[in-house]
Amino acid sequence: MVEGATVGLHHQKASKLKIFQRAVFILLGALLVSVGLEIFLVPNHIIDGGIVGISIIFSHLSGWSLGIFLFLLNLPFLILGYKQIGKTFALSTLAGVTIMSIGTTLLHPVPGLTADPLLATVFGGIILGIGVGLVIRNGGSLDGTEIVAILFNKKTPFSVGEIVMIFNIFILSSAGFVFGWDRAMYSLIAYYIAFKMIDLTIEGFQDSKSVWIISDYHKEIGDALLARLGRGATYLNGEGGYSGDDKKVVFCVITRLEEAKLKSIVEEIDPAAFLAIGNIHDVRGGRFKKKDIH
Repeated sequence: MVEGATVGLHHQKASKLKIFQRAVFILLGALLVSVGLEIFLVPNHIIDGGIVGISIIFSHLSGWSLGIFLFLLNLPFLILGYKQIGKTFALSTLAGVTIMSIGTTLLHPVPGLTADPLLATVFGGIILGIGVGLVIRNGGSLDGTEIVAILFNKKTPFSVGEIVMIFNIFILSSAGFVFGWDRAMYSLIAYYIAFKMIDLTIEGFQDSKSVWIISDYHKEIGDALLARLGRGATYLNGEGGYSGDDKKVVFCVITRLEEAKLKSIVEEIDPAAFLAIGNIHDVRGGRFKKKDIH
């Protein structure tokens, strides 16, 4: 009983620490988005996609605070998210949107760091993307269009990404009528940069890759991967769909930096081997550790 209580207490502490870490990163992410918007993009009439872009346009046309529109326009989608996606996601998103709204309001009187639209586009997009990526990575969102896309995805043949893209093409095009077409083009560049930074923040700079190798020399390849790459391999039983012959499949996980070396190892041992490599966004457990190639 004492041992069970100790394990339960340990899990409780770990859970509280995880919640605290998530809250800190959502806070940091939302603040970074506020900086990207009010210090770089908004002063130069450059917008982002989604609800953020609509809020920037409405704020410009009405003269009202950007933070008000960020909160009010996201609110209906937060309610939808709470009902359809889950309580944790909705509360994390609410926290992120609230911090972002307050942050943009407090930073609005601060003058922008640059009047050069290209510099504002690049640095604003980078900071914005990192901020959004941190929030998404920790279970939240800062834009209601993502929630709409998830809900529409269940009822339409379009993917979440395609639905978000359709929304954003319309929103970014609207910037041309409000701020001029040069600013709309800068906005498109900022959106692309932010999109790439979101991916990098969520997935990391050192992507993991899954490797599938089918070869008659599977044991030699597995031994070489362990000896020369330091990667363990798993041998799976397979059957040729055309020949019906029994096959051994070598499966392992490597980092992006190890891909070239793995290919050379396989080529050296069996030039006729079947080799398939795919991206993995998350790897946990086992003995896999990311490391640099020396």
